Amino acid sequence: MEKNLREQIRELEERHLNPEVRGSKEELAKILADEFTEIGSSGRMINKADCMNRELSQDNMSLHQFDMQILAPDIVLTTYFLENRTISRNTLRSSIWKQIDGKWQLYFHQGTITPEEFSAKN
Repeated sequence: MEKNLREQIRELEERHLNPEVRGSKEELAKILADEFTEIGSSGRMINKADCMNRELSQDNMSLHQFDMQILAPDIVLTTYFLENRTISRNTLRSSIWKQIDGKWQLYFHQGTITPEEFSAKN
């Protein structure tokens, strides 16, 4: 049975956060679009080359309150709450995924630090 788009994109978001993927230039290259840009939680602009040429965090992170909006047939926006257990920091995240040559790739990402705590009630 084929996964629905929401499940597929959520799995890609979780994969993007997986320490094994973040430590593999080959796997990361599959996920990030060539035109990828990010506004990091530090406020710095980051592109694909930056991600490929530096070591990304290997933190223990979990994704909560995932939501997805279809912006166009080949573009979706995701938003979620990210709990970083390694450094005890929470961020609100947004991503734009774009279908390029038949596969979904991360086109844009932003993380904003929040003092909020995750609650299953939120």
